[in-house]
Amino acid sequence: MAFTTASVLRSSALEKAEVIAAQFHYSDDELRTCVGKFRSQLGLYTPSLDKQFHIALNHHADEGLRERTPAMCQIPTYVTCVAKGTEKVNGLALGVDLGGTNLRVCLVELHGDSSYHAVHSKVSLPSKIMLACEAAELFGFIADQIEMLLRNHCPDQLSVSDNIATLSLGLTFSFPVYQNAINSGILLRWTKGFDIPSVVGQDVCELLQREIALRGLPVKVTALVNDAAGTIMARAYSLPLGETRTSIGAIFGTGTNGVYLENLSEIRKPLDGHFDGSSGKMFVSIEWGSFDNELSVLPNTEYDIEINDFSRNPGNQMFEKRVSGMFLGELLRTILARLHNDPAVRLFAGLDANSGRKTGDQIPLFTRWTVDSSILSVAGLDETDDLAMLRQKIFDVLGVPSPATKIEDAQIVKIIAHAIGKRAARLGGMALGAVVAKTEQLGSVGSLRQDECSPGLGGEDDSTKLRLANQQPCVVDVGVDGSVIEFYPRFEAYMREALRAVDGIGTAGEEMIRIGLAKDGSSVGAAIIALVAAQQA
Repeated sequence: MAFTTASVLRSSALEKAEVIAAQFHYSDDELRTCVGKFRSQLGLYTPSLDKQFHIALNHHADEGLRERTPAMCQIPTYVTCVAKGTEKVNGLALGVDLGGTNLRVCLVELHGDSSYHAVHSKVSLPSKIMLACEAAELFGFIADQIEMLLRNHCPDQLSVSDNIATLSLGLTFSFPVYQNAINSGILLRWTKGFDIPSVVGQDVCELLQREIALRGLPVKVTALVNDAAGTIMARAYSLPLGETRTSIGAIFGTGTNGVYLENLSEIRKPLDGHFDGSSGKMFVSIEWGSFDNELSVLPNTEYDIEINDFSRNPGNQMFEKRVSGMFLGELLRTILARLHNDPAVRLFAGLDANSGRKTGDQIPLFTRWTVDSSILSVAGLDETDDLAMLRQKIFDVLGVPSPATKIEDAQIVKIIAHAIGKRAARLGGMALGAVVAKTEQLGSVGSLRQDECSPGLGGEDDSTKLRLANQQPCVVDVGVDGSVIEFYPRFEAYMREALRAVDGIGTAGEEMIRIGLAKDGSSVGAAIIALVAAQQA
């Protein structure tokens, strides 16, 4: 059979795509090496904050306070109990979730039977807000969205300003914040493309409360919540009564982070704020987006290097740049743009860099930070012969007209998107596996410590005693949230594949890890924590 020059060229292009995809292979041996490094960083509890934060937090002079914060900050959350599903507090609570490119606000009412009612609003953050000059621009925008939700769903709360009960608000602020109380925290640094210098070193709860007060809203910020902690609380509250409660939370969305339940005796950082320590435990925010910033064990391709070089925070959040949705789409775009310019591949042959959908526009394929991770999800979902759905997505997201996208071009996109997504999922499984191993909720392979299986943190209840009496196996319950794990096909399956490779977990242990999606968990969970915190206060 004779081959034309074009067919040979296309075959060579597919081979080149496979070569690039192979660079994203993340082996079990590499994974286990990462787990060892991750666990060693989890053991760091010595506080090391800048002088400015030392002054703000009123800590005693200490050598560690004069150094920069370690990459994985291990920040205490001051949340010391997990929801049992029976909590019921009179009135409504507000949850605000600032986690990335979207702002979510919700009103939540707990029913006390593992169910709740919530109304939500969601708005995209304008880029000028993410890069504002003054803190008031961001927090005023948030306060405006709170007011709008109240006017739309409970205007009576706004009409009788002298006699109304103050609504409790939980703020999910998904950036590295050093908390010194349940309702107070100092921003350490921005991530996820935000850069508002005047907020760094400030108490974000105070900044929001100031804007709320300026608008005369009947709202009090009673809890500052990490996104993963909120996810844990929302997931735990909605589980059937008597089920093992959630003890680990993870976010895989625009950004990524993990929270786990730690013994108070193991937390060596100063805990100056008031909290109820009767449980003997506290949730700790890992801030694992900055794991291995020095790149001693993380995989690193030439494309990862380019992404980092052109990011707003070169050298920081190196784990996040391989796992989170903010960077996965850009990683794919970077590779595809190079393949278009590679004469041996000629991806999207005949496409002009300036052939935008509007005269003079440069299409997203050639524009940095314009492509999100949704194209990876579509590439994973489309199993048709002609890849019509993916080709349409290539036009919608990359701006490449359909005539310029051959089936072979879509195949190349699919091959590389799969490699990027699978590596991200396995890295996520590595981090989760390291946390599970660190918490020692799994004993020997295939068995669990029964003392960690209580559905609540207030001591054994009847359901726990019954389970212990019958020696029924319990599970490690993990709450997750975020667009990547929700929409990317097989993300959890690839995570579980990684979990089975972790020493001390294996196949038997992986089967004992229950992973559940808590949709909008960070905002709903924030409201739940706000209600509980207000009641305790």
